[in-house]
Amino acid sequence: MQSRKIAFIGAGNMTRCIISGLVKNGYDAKCIIASNPSTPKLDGLSAEFGIQTTQDNNEACEFADVIVLSVKPQVMEAVTAEFSASLLTGKLFVSLAAGLPVSRLHQMLGSTYPLIRVMPNTPSLLGKGMAGLFADKNIEQSDKEFAQQMMNAVGKTIWVESEGGINTVIAAAGSSPAYFFLFLEAMQQEAIAMGIGKSEARLLVEQAMLGSAEMVCHNPDLELSELRAQVTSKGGTTAEAIATFEELGLRTLVQSAMQAAVNRAEEMAKQI
Repeated sequence: MQSRKIAFIGAGNMTRCIISGLVKNGYDAKCIIASNPSTPKLDGLSAEFGIQTTQDNNEACEFADVIVLSVKPQVMEAVTAEFSASLLTGKLFVSLAAGLPVSRLHQMLGSTYPLIRVMPNTPSLLGKGMAGLFADKNIEQSDKEFAQQMMNAVGKTIWVESEGGINTVIAAAGSSPAYFFLFLEAMQQEAIAMGIGKSEARLLVEQAMLGSAEMVCHNPDLELSELRAQVTSKGGTTAEAIATFEELGLRTLVQSAMQAAVNRAEEMAKQI
């Protein structure tokens, strides 16, 4: 991986997991700095990973070759307004903020600095993340490679050709852990209603989901429909359950939910 000095503006969970992934993969902790208004999170990052920390965003920007914007979209404008423009020339920006398009980020930064948008998800905390990346056409290939390698430290990545594709990533990966949790929650509740203890019901559904995910990952050449068919014996219990899902419109429900996530992302882009 390229060796560049990285500044994380914001010290929340995603900052922590990316730093953890980088350091565990051999990235030099001395090349990383994190900035945050309060010290507890900074102290934790420094103690655990040996990185540099500061409460001064401009100090972090001056240090870095790559500036990772890792604050909530609602406070991004206030945070970037404090940046000293003289410290930003020649820097690569990577934004982790959902709902903020490149054009709006350029407005906030006051110039069209090289900028890559990244949409990660919470399994990044376990090194099992899935991130989508988007870059303008004027971004250097070396910058794209660096951003991808940085996110590969906490999972897997794809590039989207248009910025609108980031919203699809939100619907399919960024928000989707909550979809699976809801499905597991419903299964656990029904297993309990059928007479299984709470902890046993939890074990049943979580291990079934984990095993199913592993089967998908270990059979990349098999379509998901084929994996489903392999479990679904004609006239059996699984076939009856699948038929019920289909009859009640599971596919339409999933389609509507994912489109709702995209619509909300588009709304957020207009509001911020």
